[in-house]
Amino acid sequence: MIKYALTPYRMGDGEAIEHVTSECQWTASWVDSLTTTNVLRDTFITQDDGAKLHAHWVEADTPTNRVAILVHGYKCQGLSMLKVGYMFHHQLGYNILMPDLSAHGGSDGEAIGMGWKDRLDVLRWMEVANELFRGDSTMTSMVVMGISMGAATTMCVSGEQQQPYVKAFIEDCGYTSAWDEFVGEARKQFGLPPFPLLYTASAMCKLRYGWSFGEASPLNQVKKCMLPMLFIHGDADDYVPTWMVKPLYEAKPQPKQLWITPKAEHDRSYNLYPDEYATHVRAFLNSCGI
Repeated sequence: MIKYALTPYRMGDGEAIEHVTSECQWTASWVDSLTTTNVLRDTFITQDDGAKLHAHWVEADTPTNRVAILVHGYKCQGLSMLKVGYMFHHQLGYNILMPDLSAHGGSDGEAIGMGWKDRLDVLRWMEVANELFRGDSTMTSMVVMGISMGAATTMCVSGEQQQPYVKAFIEDCGYTSAWDEFVGEARKQFGLPPFPLLYTASAMCKLRYGWSFGEASPLNQVKKCMLPMLFIHGDADDYVPTWMVKPLYEAKPQPKQLWITPKAEHDRSYNLYPDEYATHVRAFLNSCGI
């Protein structure tokens, strides 16, 4: 179970870009311009154990201290977030930073963290982005957004103590906990009940990697988040079932907003409704004063 669920998948840059431009064709010329003009840049941070983590970043066309940290999903990588990077950079005028989570893309790591340990890495990337993009300002004005496992990561980040430059969070189709997600997938894919497989796998994960499936709980983390959060979920999502957004939204204290997208399957809300998506995000960020 652990091998099946947590083994790294190293999606290459070219594969990630091809997925974005084929699924969201309106981004193609913008993505091409990033690569041909060499404005898509790399940066690294080193963990305490010596492992290196990688991210791509793009500076806004017009100088600004507004920053979006864009967090990718399960077995993807940072450049997978170029589809919403188009919205933030090209349409909204933000600087963007897209980290590769541990065991993804160009980042080291022996196992996928399902957003839990990743939250600590994203907090470090937020510090990096603040220094990188603050310009002449004392600090940036930052939003953190994630999709799927990246949304779970974003919600896990939201429950930690925040720096004053962090203004808001956006989660798109994130799960309530790794436990809930694995229970659903075990039943759907293999027809297996939680006991004994998931209980044993979770205990082994705790011994091997330092976290359990239940511990990786965005639901518990959003309860502690006092900053604004926008929740987005497709009403046809059966991979991270739509029902999960209800307890997440209810657990999050105000301020918060919710947008359920009609007929959208998992991670397809932006693909189906790019204009409406940008309108909702822009209105939400305006309400946050960003």
